Amino acid sequence: MNWYNMTKGEVVEELETSEGGISSDEVERRRKVFGLNQLDEAERPSMILMFLAQFKDFMVVVLLAATLISGLLGEYLDAIAIILIILMNGILGFVQERKAEKSLQALKQLSSPKMKVLRDGDWTTIPALEAVVGDIVRVESGDRIGADLRLLTCQGLQIEESALTGESLPVNKHPEAIRDEQPGPGDQQNMGFMGTLVTKGKGVGVVTATGMKTEMGKIAHLIQSADTMETPLQNRLEQLGKVLIAAALLLTALVVVLGIIQGRDVYSMFLAGVSLAVAAIPEGLPAIVTIALAIGMQKMSKRKAIVRKLPSVETLGCATVICSDKTGTLTQNKMMVTKLWAGGETWDVTGSGYSPYGDFFKGNTRVYSDEERSLKQLLTFGLLCSNARVMEKSGEYVLDGDPTEGALVAAAMKAGLTEDVREEEFTIIQEFPFDSNRKMMSIVVEDSVGKRYVIAKGAPDIVLKQCESVLWSEKKAPLRKSYEREIQEQLNAFGELALRTIAVAFKPIQNEDNMLHSVQAESRLTFVGLEGMIDPPREEVKQAVADCKTAGIKTIMITGDHVTTAKAIALNLGILPERGKVMEGSKLSSLSVEELENQVEDIYVFARVSPEHKLKIVKALQNRGHIVAMTGDGVNDAPAIKASNIGISMGVTGTDVAKESSSLILSDDNFTTIRAAVEEGRNIYENIRKFIRYMLASNVGEILVMLFAILLMLPLPLVPIQILWVNLVTDGLPAMALGLDPAEGNVMRRDPRKPKEGVFARGLGWKIISRGIMIGACTLAAFMICYSENPNDLVQAQTVAFSTLVLAQLIHVFDCRSERSIFHRNPFENKALVLAVLSSVGLLLAVIYYEPLQPIFHTTYLSMREWMLILVFSSIPTFLLAGTTFFKRQRRRG
Repeated sequence: MNWYNMTKGEVVEELETSEGGISSDEVERRRKVFGLNQLDEAERPSMILMFLAQFKDFMVVVLLAATLISGLLGEYLDAIAIILIILMNGILGFVQERKAEKSLQALKQLSSPKMKVLRDGDWTTIPALEAVVGDIVRVESGDRIGADLRLLTCQGLQIEESALTGESLPVNKHPEAIRDEQPGPGDQQNMGFMGTLVTKGKGVGVVTATGMKTEMGKIAHLIQSADTMETPLQNRLEQLGKVLIAAALLLTALVVVLGIIQGRDVYSMFLAGVSLAVAAIPEGLPAIVTIALAIGMQKMSKRKAIVRKLPSVETLGCATVICSDKTGTLTQNKMMVTKLWAGGETWDVTGSGYSPYGDFFKGNTRVYSDEERSLKQLLTFGLLCSNARVMEKSGEYVLDGDPTEGALVAAAMKAGLTEDVREEEFTIIQEFPFDSNRKMMSIVVEDSVGKRYVIAKGAPDIVLKQCESVLWSEKKAPLRKSYEREIQEQLNAFGELALRTIAVAFKPIQNEDNMLHSVQAESRLTFVGLEGMIDPPREEVKQAVADCKTAGIKTIMITGDHVTTAKAIALNLGILPERGKVMEGSKLSSLSVEELENQVEDIYVFARVSPEHKLKIVKALQNRGHIVAMTGDGVNDAPAIKASNIGISMGVTGTDVAKESSSLILSDDNFTTIRAAVEEGRNIYENIRKFIRYMLASNVGEILVMLFAILLMLPLPLVPIQILWVNLVTDGLPAMALGLDPAEGNVMRRDPRKPKEGVFARGLGWKIISRGIMIGACTLAAFMICYSENPNDLVQAQTVAFSTLVLAQLIHVFDCRSERSIFHRNPFENKALVLAVLSSVGLLLAVIYYEPLQPIFHTTYLSMREWMLILVFSSIPTFLLAGTTFFKRQRRRG
C-alpha cells in the first residue's frame, strides 16, 4: 500500500483502526496475522554444534588420539574413563555457554527500544517487539522509531533518517497526503520509518508495517543492541594463555623426555605427558572470563543496572569520577510546586503528590478575589503551556508527561483549575516545543471570546530577557530596573530553598498572526510570575555518594538548574565539600578544554549547563587521567555518553539514542544503582582474579609434583586418569563457584583500580607460584612417606598423593576468596562454593571406596592413619603461608 498517497482518514479506515487506538483483543489477533515486530536475525548455531565445539581444542584432540591408542593397546578401562571425563568437561562447558548466551539474550531484551502506543483508550509504553499494524503511536524528540508509521499529527517534527537513506540532515515532517506517484523513502515526509531517530518536536502516527515488512526490513538492516566485542581483560588473558601454554608444554615435554631417558615405559610417559598438558594448560581462561562477566551482568541486572557492553563491567572497577545528572538520578523526579510569586506577592502551596486537593490561596476559598487575578493568570498560563496530564488511576493521581510540567498542572488543579480549562476555554493554535538552546517553550492560544495570546514558560533569566513589561499589583507596567531587582531577589530566595523556578510570561497578538516563528513569538513579552518547585533528593543517595567518596570516586553533579538551587541540593547530598567549587554554564562556555582541565579537579557542581557542555567536561577530566562515568538521558547527551569511559543512560526517562550510546542502563534512573554497579564491577574483576589465582596455582602444583618425582627418580605419583580427574574435580565446580563469590567487605573502601594494572598485580603472581610450589611439594612428600613405608604397594602411595593433591586444592580455594588470607573471610559465606567443595570431596571418596571405580582410577582403600597424613599435608600450603601473612599483619599493627 502507498500509505503516503492516502489521507489520514483513508489510512485509518484501511488499517481498520481509529485515532483512539485498538483493543487488547485486536492486538492479539493482529499479532497472529503479522507476527512479532522484529527483523530476522542470523541463524544461531544449533545446540549439537555448540556441544561439538567444546571438543575442538587442540589438546582435547590429542587426548582423544591418546585414548584411541590406549584402546588399541588393550587398556580399555583407561580409554573409557578418559572419554567419560572428556564428555563431562564438554557438558560442563556447554551448559555454562548456554547460560551465558541466555543471560545475554535476556539483557538484550531488557535494553530493547520501547514505543508509546494507545491501547484500550490509554497511552502505555511497550517493547517495540510487541507493536502491531494499526497501533496508534506517539513519538517525540530522542525516540528511535520502532516500526513504519503514517504520521497523523506533527508539531515541529523532524526525523533523522540516515540509518535508512544515508542522509544525515533531519527531515521536516507533516501529516498531509503526498501526491507524487513514487517518492523514495527520503521524500515521504508524512512517514516515519523503523530505525530512524526523532531529533525535534513530536507527533502521532499509525503503524503501517512491522518486522521484515518495514523499509528497514526490506534492506535487512538491523542495529544490534548487544555488543560481542572482547574485553581488554579477555585479550590480556588470551595473550597470557599463549605464554602459559608454551611454558606448560615445555615442562610437560621435560617430564616425558626425562622419564624416557630414565628407562620408563614410552607409552605410559606419553599418556602421562598428554594428560599433564591437558590438566596444566589453561585453555579455558577466555571462556571462563566471558562466563564470569555474564554471571556478573545477570547479578547487576537484578540490582537495576543493565549492561549493554561487556567491557563496561571491567571498566566500572576503574571509575574515578561519576558525572551525574541531578533530576531523577540524585532526586526523586517528582517535581512539586511549593512557592508561587505573582504581582509582587508570594503564596505557599500545600498538599502532596499530584492530588488536586489542598487549597493554598488566601482564605482557603476557591473563589479568586480581584487582588488574586495575577495568581489565577500565573496558574492558568502554567496549565495551558504544559503537555503533561494528571490522571486518576486505581484511586491514585499519576502523571503522564514531563515532571516539571506535571508540577505546574498539579499546582493549578490544587487551586481549583481543572484540566477542562485547556479543552473548554482555550484552543491551542501553535506550539514551539522546548529545546535546550532556547530554554523556553511557548504556545499560541485562542480563548473563548476569540482573543489570541502567546504564552511562554522557561528559565527565569532567559524569559526575563524577552520581557518588556510586568504584571504588578494587577496592572501592566514597564519592566523597570526596580522590578527586575525584586524578581531577582525572589529568584534568589527560591534558590536558597533549593527550588527550581519556572517563569511564565505572555502577550496578546492579532488573529492574523498565524504560523509565527519562535523568535517572533518569544519576544516583547509581559512577565507574569514565578512557580518554585522542588524535586526532593532521594533519601538513599546521600549514603551512596559517601560510599563512592570512600571508594576514591569523586561525584560531580551536572544540572540545568540555577546555581543556588544546584548548590543547595549538592550540599544536602554531600557532593559539594566545604572548599568545592561550582561553575556556571556561561563560564564553562568561555573556557577551552585545556583551560577547564586546569580547574576541573576543584569543581563538584556544574549548574545552568546544556547537554553540549558535557562533552567538554568529559574530555577535561579524561585529560587529567580520570576514568569517567557519565550519565544522560537526552539526544544531546549521546556524544558525551559515547566519549566517556562508561556511558550510563536512564532506563525510564532516557531516549533510545542515549541508550544506544551507553554501555550501562539504569532501569530505575537512580544514582544508588550506579554505586551498586561499581561495587559489582569491582567484585566481578576480583572474582576473575580469584579464579586465575586458584586455577594457575593448581596447575603449577600438578606439573611440579610430576617433575619433582622424575628428577628424584621416583615412581610417578599420579597416573594419567588421576591427573584428568583432578582437572575435572578441582577446575570445574569449585572454580565456577568462585565467580559467584560475594564482594569482600572492603571492596568499596579501596581506591579505583588502575586501567593498565596487570592481571598478576598486587602480589597475585607470587601467591600463584608460592602456593603451586607448596601444593606440589606437599603432595610429593605425602607420596614419599607412604611409598617408603610400603614400596611394594605403589597404588596405595598414588592414592595418597591423588587425595592430597585434591584436598590441598579444595582447601586452597577458600584462601583464594581473600586478598589477605583464609582467616579474613567466613568460609560458609559462599554457599555455592561450600556445596561445590562438598560435591568434589564426595566424588573423591567415591573413586576411592566404590570398588567398581578402583581399577579405573587406580585407587585403593585408605586407613585413618593415611587420612591423617593426607589432611596434614593438604593443609600445609594454605595454612602455613596464610598464617605467615596473618602474623606479619598482626605484628605491623602492633
